[in-house]
Amino acid sequence: MTALSLVIPCYNEAANLPLLIGRLSEIMTRDDVEVVLVDNGSSDASAAILTEASRAHDFLATTRVEVNQGYGHGILAGLAAARGAVLAWTHADMQTDPEDALRGLALFEAAAEPARLFVKGRRYGRPLGDVAFTVGMAGFETLLLGRPLWDINAQPTMFPRAFYETWRAPPGDFSLDLYAYYQARLAGLEVTRFPVRFGERAHGTSHWNVDWKAKVRFIRRTMGYSLELRRRLREVA
Repeated sequence: MTALSLVIPCYNEAANLPLLIGRLSEIMTRDDVEVVLVDNGSSDASAAILTEASRAHDFLATTRVEVNQGYGHGILAGLAAARGAVLAWTHADMQTDPEDALRGLALFEAAAEPARLFVKGRRYGRPLGDVAFTVGMAGFETLLLGRPLWDINAQPTMFPRAFYETWRAPPGDFSLDLYAYYQARLAGLEVTRFPVRFGERAHGTSHWNVDWKAKVRFIRRTMGYSLELRRRLREVA
């Protein structure tokens, strides 16, 4: 049985993919761990690189989204193809080490009740401005939704398959991180965090964290989705 499926969405990451695949080939030594790389509607050489990599490495599976519909949509496509008892996702930009997911898996394997566990990284090494932005968003979400929600977009995000199977209408954009974390709080899962070093992108630029205008757009989208989550909660109550 597959113990862990690590989903990594890749959107125009052709420059980073050789580094990512090389790192994965170093650390993926367990037969019961798979990596699902999602070509999330890329228009560069990502598709060719992923096809070749999947032929060369048994631990690696790939799937493709023909038209990019958002970060979260790519992750959901990968989760739908995943076989693991524990599911996880992280980014392709190499700002965090994919080996972090194996550290997270160790927490599940050591837990008395792994089916009640939700694991998430806790980032360090980030620029002060980004930390301030994260703290502000976390405070807003915590107050609005009435649950402690800190460093919401930290990676990896890891959870049992049974928890994933309870999801209903998850969002297809960057709000997926918030959705998963919030649903874990509502379900009463034990949220466990561990420190994850956050570095610079190896190549290229972020697809959303470009400047403060991009951050404002992110805030607007996230706030809109957060209000929708609160409305759903009140309807259930």
